[in-house]
Amino acid sequence: MPFTAADLLACYGDGVFPMADNRDAPDTYLVDPERRGIIPLGHLNISKSLAKTVRRQSFEIRTNSCFMDVVTSCAAPRPGHEDSWINDTILDLYEQLHAISHAHSVECWQDGRLVGGLYGVSLGGAFFGESMFSRARDASKVALVHLVGRLLAGGFSLLDTQFISDHLRSLGATEISRAIYHEKLGKALKLKGNFNPDGFSDAGYSSAVTASAGALPIQSITQIS
Repeated sequence: MPFTAADLLACYGDGVFPMADNRDAPDTYLVDPERRGIIPLGHLNISKSLAKTVRRQSFEIRTNSCFMDVVTSCAAPRPGHEDSWINDTILDLYEQLHAISHAHSVECWQDGRLVGGLYGVSLGGAFFGESMFSRARDASKVALVHLVGRLLAGGFSLLDTQFISDHLRSLGATEISRAIYHEKLGKALKLKGNFNPDGFSDAGYSSAVTASAGALPIQSITQIS
């Protein structure tokens, strides 16, 4: 029987996620690493310069307006990411998850062009961040700021980054053991996170976040020098 989006969602609930060796790889496998990256939702680090970029509203923020464009942009070669773990099978599965409202994108637009963003999978109160891309300075970071604010407003408790990099670490990501991760995941899955919190339109939500970047009332950002 084919491996479906429902099967993949169950895998996320078990703490594993899909990967391929490269963009053209025919096989897909599931990963449950010994060490896991997360961003504690109350402790996203943002530099003063990034806070200014967010406050200036340099980008129009949209959610889920072109989900597959975001995923394919993340899968495309770019400096520092010449190859991708996202193969055609994974692309298809994420498209299926998006169709049933379990995969989402946060997008940065500029002059009518998609210039950056991220996507991930939601389940209960957990959000599994999959990948991000940027064609304009700080676009992916701005998307992350908006994602964190949205997750907090929507009652999420876990932002999983899977692996950790120096880039993610600079934004507040930390690494935890598999056992601690599964404990946090179990608690998050008991929650009912809402990626589209009541009372927030895309435009209104963007204004609320950018107006208070660096000092959000929902305490989603810790500003650092």
